[in-house]
Amino acid sequence: MFVDNVDLTISSGKGGAGAISFWTEKFVIKGGPDGGDGGRGGSVFFKVDNNTDTLSGLRGRNHIKAENGRPGEGRKKYGRKGQDTTIIVPPGTVVVDMETGEELLDLVEEGQIVKFLEGGKGGLGNMHFKSSTNQRPTYAQPGLPGITKQVRLEMKLIADVGLVGYPNVGKSTLIATLSNARPQVANYEFTTLTPKLGVVHVSDYDSFMMADIPGIIEGASDGRGLGLEFLRHIERTKTLLLMIDAANYREMKYQYETLLVELDRYSETLAGRKHAIAITKIDSLSRDEVNTLTETFLKDIGLEANDTLKKYKADMNYLSYGFKTDFGVPLPQKEPLFVLPISSVAHINTEALRYALGDFVKNVKEETEAEEK
Repeated sequence: MFVDNVDLTISSGKGGAGAISFWTEKFVIKGGPDGGDGGRGGSVFFKVDNNTDTLSGLRGRNHIKAENGRPGEGRKKYGRKGQDTTIIVPPGTVVVDMETGEELLDLVEEGQIVKFLEGGKGGLGNMHFKSSTNQRPTYAQPGLPGITKQVRLEMKLIADVGLVGYPNVGKSTLIATLSNARPQVANYEFTTLTPKLGVVHVSDYDSFMMADIPGIIEGASDGRGLGLEFLRHIERTKTLLLMIDAANYREMKYQYETLLVELDRYSETLAGRKHAIAITKIDSLSRDEVNTLTETFLKDIGLEANDTLKKYKADMNYLSYGFKTDFGVPLPQKEPLFVLPISSVAHINTEALRYALGDFVKNVKEETEAEEK
């Protein structure tokens, strides 16, 4: 079962109490205090593991608690430290404080181990409180309590390209065509019920990660449909591919603008991501019909068809648009980087889309790195 968010109460262990004890042994006069210290309580760690891709293992575990430290004993014996607890999570897990809404941890690197809650310190035994004025101390410290936090774990997929579109627009078919992912594909809406990841190979030494989420419909930001629930899975992506259905009863301009509105209502950051457009299902229309619709759509969004995508071996029998990149010229922020008609079923322009997206991802990464410097 795919589970991408769970609510947990997490507690570190309480420190053990220090002991009150006196050395009593035959022929030993006034042996003095010998109470040992209590052990430290167990801490709670998070560990990132690539071998898990869901939070389902944590579902139903309402309270995860590290072991308490053991109390000290006589003869200056220290209490045993409480056993630590390690919570295994998939890459891309975010830990959010349920009381404040603050993001506490963002766990993305494979093998990363982070201490989340420190165990309570053990109390000192009475042997520490002997002095010239108090030869027989009858006091020892109690252990400090552990820390308890109520948190929500949210999984956000780590991908380079996020697919966004209406239900049944062809996202699952595309990711199955371009990558190693095998999502459920059917000719009805909401076949994708959970997010999917796929690796798209551009060459032997170059690839990128693509994420498919359930379709977005009008009013998604108000809770309609499934898409909004999973939009967090593409929050990490630097690029978006908006998929517009050429055969849909909705006008392409309307589909495009609705997707932008819903993205903006969900997150200004996500709405600001650089994007490209794929016009899908062109195999269900004639070439002239596709070109007429594409020309109208480009005109509606203020663009004009060109042959820039020819370098990716796009089929020039179909109108398309590509932003002419050049050294020092920033990528467009509000406009799409390219608009390309495709058919995943008939394999029209799918290879051109593969290489265009590969270049898109590379250019955005280079621009981001330059801005950070």
